[in-house]
Amino acid sequence: MDREVSLNRADTFSFINPWIRYFLFIFSLLFWVFSLLIIAIGVYAKVEKATDTVRDTFLIDPAIILIVVGVVMFFITFCGCIGALRENIKLLKAFSLSLTLVFLSQLAIAVLGFFYSEQTRGTLGKFVKKAIIHYRDDIDLQNLIDYIQKEFKCCGYNNYTDWSRNLYFNCTQENPSRERCAVPYSCCTPVPGEVVINTMCGFGVQNLNYLEATKSIYPLGCADKTAGWIESHLLLVGALALGLVLPQIAGIFLSQILISQIEDEISSIL
Repeated sequence: MDREVSLNRADTFSFINPWIRYFLFIFSLLFWVFSLLIIAIGVYAKVEKATDTVRDTFLIDPAIILIVVGVVMFFITFCGCIGALRENIKLLKAFSLSLTLVFLSQLAIAVLGFFYSEQTRGTLGKFVKKAIIHYRDDIDLQNLIDYIQKEFKCCGYNNYTDWSRNLYFNCTQENPSRERCAVPYSCCTPVPGEVVINTMCGFGVQNLNYLEATKSIYPLGCADKTAGWIESHLLLVGALALGLVLPQIAGIFLSQILISQIEDEISSIL
């Protein structure tokens, strides 16, 4: 009788913890659904523009960035979701390795950005100035820049004269554009009681000196404004960084535990 009980216990015993298995499955499933949502938004934004993307704007197109991020998330979380559900070691290892590479890449970028802040700022400056050049070429990029300038109360990267880099706002005499020497309306300081936004409020601003420009626009560049905002909101920035990193660490940790348990289960059978 005792021998039969011990045999039944041996038959029902498993090294695999169902709580870890299903938690990892649900965890991966949620992010998998989120990745599909990101891809859908990116594809919708790309289709709605219905314009040929200029090759030089490909890397700064918000729709393309969303699609790429969504596709990477999709394949990573797919491996975690199916790997946990089917107890597939290869998929779980692919999931764990992918998350580790993403985490290490983010860590390397953060460390390099801290120790080489001037070089990082220069690289970011080139990226933003290219976005300024193609401001009118991509409606999503235009909306993103306008949002940043309005939220941070800034204009251009270093200052408002950066907008002379744009073909339409260029301040040379040869420029035939009616927006010559202007800046986007998002640079303008709001007028109290104004109901309808004056999109021509930035016309001719680049011809003004700094003191005169401050009367109608935000004269400071977004680089200094963003740096100041980060310094004054370090707790929020830290919380956002933790919110980004902790799920990755949790995914790596849980997948490694599950892989170890599956391997123990296989070795016990053999």
